[in-house]
Order: sequence, then structure tokens, then C-alpha cells
Amino acid sequence: MKVVTLCGSMRFFREMQNIAVELETKYDYCVITPIGGIKKDMDNTAIEKLSKAHYKKIDMADAVYIVNIGGYIGEAVREELRYAQMHNKDIIFHEAR
Repeated sequence: MKVVTLCGSMRFFREMQNIAVELETKYDYCVITPIGGIKKDMDNTAIEKLSKAHYKKIDMADAVYIVNIGGYIGEAVREELRYAQMHNKDIIFHEAR
């Protein structure tokens, strides 16, 4: 079973939840998802901790699954993608590039 961390804009948070279910039920992946939808109520220290935790999730995974709906990849996800590439993680894109 491959462990996959989802990376994507929080504008796609609901879609990421559905994608996680599909990856686990149809493709036998173990999916690690980001925590989303709460940053607007957090201070910078808390946001930094969430970011650090997300990079640890990438470290634990065999691959990252980039949720690029409509081709959109924001700067934070670009950084996560670069990090994953530097750490030799498999890269899976939701939509073909």
C-alpha cells in the first residue's frame, strides 16, 4: 500500500476530501490529508506549525498527490512540490499537465 500526501490549494479542500476517499477505496492508497479551512482564525505561529507538520507529512509519504484542479498550483504547493522532488518522492498530478 502506497502512502500519499495530498498537496493543494485550500480552495479545493472539499475536493481533496473526496479525492482522498477515492484514492483509498479505488486505488488502495493510504492518504495523508492537510488540515484546511481554519487558517483565517490563526496567528502566524500556528500557521507556521501547520506548514512544518505538512512537510513532515510529505516526509512520511511515498508520493505526493498534487490537486491541480483547472491546472491551478499556488506558490505554497509549488514549494511543496519542489520539496517532494528534492526528497525523491513520486509525484502524481490530479489533472494532466
